[in-house]
Amino acid sequence: MTSGGKSDRLARSLLAGLLVAAAMPPWGWWPLAFVGLAMFSSAERAAHSSRRRFLTGLIFGCGWFFPAMSWMWFLTAPGYVVAVLIFAALHGVVSMIAVRPGARSTTLFTAPAGHALVEAFRLSFPFGGVPLATLGIAQVAGPLRHVASLGGVVLITWLTWQIGALINRGHPRTRRSRHVRQLIIAACVLVYVVGLVDPNGSDTGRSLRVVAIQGGGPQGTLAINTNPRDVVVRHLEATRRVDTPGDNDQPIDLVVWPENVIDVDDFEISVEFTEVVAEARRLDAPIAVGITEDVDAQSFTNAQVIVTPEGAIHDRYDKVRRVPFGEYMPLRDLLKTLGAPVDQVPRDAVAGTGLAYLDIPMGAVDERASVAISWEIFFGGRVREGVEAGAGFVINPTNGSSYTWTVLQSQQVASSRLRAQETGRWVVQVSPTGFSAFIDPEGNVYDRTGVSEQVVLDRVIQMRSGDTIYVSLGDGPWIASLMAVTGVGLLRPVILRRAPYKGRRSRG
Repeated sequence: MTSGGKSDRLARSLLAGLLVAAAMPPWGWWPLAFVGLAMFSSAERAAHSSRRRFLTGLIFGCGWFFPAMSWMWFLTAPGYVVAVLIFAALHGVVSMIAVRPGARSTTLFTAPAGHALVEAFRLSFPFGGVPLATLGIAQVAGPLRHVASLGGVVLITWLTWQIGALINRGHPRTRRSRHVRQLIIAACVLVYVVGLVDPNGSDTGRSLRVVAIQGGGPQGTLAINTNPRDVVVRHLEATRRVDTPGDNDQPIDLVVWPENVIDVDDFEISVEFTEVVAEARRLDAPIAVGITEDVDAQSFTNAQVIVTPEGAIHDRYDKVRRVPFGEYMPLRDLLKTLGAPVDQVPRDAVAGTGLAYLDIPMGAVDERASVAISWEIFFGGRVREGVEAGAGFVINPTNGSSYTWTVLQSQQVASSRLRAQETGRWVVQVSPTGFSAFIDPEGNVYDRTGVSEQVVLDRVIQMRSGDTIYVSLGDGPWIASLMAVTGVGLLRPVILRRAPYKGRRSRG
């Protein structure tokens, strides 16, 4: 290949990655994901050596992840660059080993499955997973969102990538190629149709009036540089704007405050606890409050607690999935030796061990809510865990005030929409500085706030029951299917080499 041809291929790969990034929130031009993936499929097939295919995938991944994961800059600039290069290199590896220019029909299904596996890998690696800027997030406003209740982000990712590859394949050269293409198209149609008609839960006939409090304030702030009392005051001010229900009003069933609004040594003996109890008593409703408490000089807890009008803590959930470089510092000693600014996270959060739900007192019985604190909303398994335990709705108390711009916050709303569709439940997302919103089981967003404004959201939501297929199965079967498809494609040349010569067929 000439240097001009190589430059053209790499430029197309970079453009393809940028188009996929543009499909992500906050930009949200979801059809561009298919255009970008079609361009990339063409570029990786045009590279006729392993080294060139790896470079093609790497450049594509950089075009995708550098813009779409730019929020990481505010956590750790070096970590941002390293993470992008690692994820991009993984797609380069898939292009290198799964794309075989001489086997067009095999590449048609092997490459999309392999790339989807890389995205599934990101759900747990590194440091517990960085599942942002995914194709599932990009497609939450498009027609493929219906597949979420069937297979979550993993299945949406494969379907998006497979459609992109199909768009660019051109006319099949052989009968085998035509048959393979037809089978893949049939599989895509089947997945989509099942996603349209599969169970999505049902209303129980019970409803809750939920009030979400966004206290407002500036973004781009760090806890070490702010007075935690200021955040409490803003949320108390907003809560005091809520009128006591009249005789003809539906009573308030739950008030939700964002993540870690209160930062104290011991919440139950703090002034803030007394103030929250007073508001719970005035409104005659429990309040779900985000707190951080000291464990010792090196660690703290991040929890959501239910405070009752009677002045008791009815239930508590401690965050399990912590934000690396935000709530704890991986490889702290090594990074400190290298001169990294580890003092920006002076203490590490202690990971919780409980199941992801909170029980909320509703008179004689409790209503159960699945709870995903902030970062946890990006992990489908956290919300699924609470719904499996009988939760009728989901709360996502979060805190995005450390980040400038709205890349992370917009992707979080998109993830909340995915969690609603995956589980067939209402989601209540509430943040101190935005975005806060209510999201119905179909993924429609209501009352979305602006950034930094002080707002009170008030809505009646329906309690839901029943499991979607995704709640019943989780990600495991879909990841295993991708592994099987990729394995078949990679092993096919070995099988053909070992087969008797007269039994071989021409490759398509």
